[in-house]
Amino acid sequence: MVTREDIENIALLSKLFVDEKDLDKLTEEMQKIVEFADTINKVEVKTGEFDNINNLSNVFRKDEVRESLPVEEILKNAPEQAEDHFLVRKRA
Repeated sequence: MVTREDIENIALLSKLFVDEKDLDKLTEEMQKIVEFADTINKVEVKTGEFDNINNLSNVFRKDEVRESLPVEEILKNAPEQAEDHFLVRKRA
């Protein structure tokens, strides 16, 4: 069972703010999600052939080595650059 405390803890861990007035509704909705997941887990599976139901094989293209753009071309719109790389400001 999902409790208000569970929702508050999840919000805290996720660094999300949940308004006090929304806690009851969110708790109820989260409980329904958990119940639905439990229902799916209880379904009896007659075959274990679900891992490739679309009969797909590797759909990715092969890696190909190609020439890159010249460094000057890549850096021409960079606001700040030095030698052959971008300069970025350090964030505090």
